[in-house]
Amino acid sequence: MRQCTLCNKPFDETAPHSLYAEAGEWLAGEVWQDGGQLCPLCLENRARLVMMYHSDYNS
Repeated sequence: MRQCTLCNKPFDETAPHSLYAEAGEWLAGEVWQDGGQLCPLCLENRARLVMMYHSDYNS
């Protein structure tokens, strides 16, 4: 179990991820350099927000 650096909740890094969480993992690794430190919910939320508000990554 790890602890999310955004929401501070524990999470199982081996649990299956949704497509949004997978997109969030990519963003965490390539854009914000915090890969492996965020829970699936925070990864999903990051991916959704980037799709809505960050035009460089949603075209």
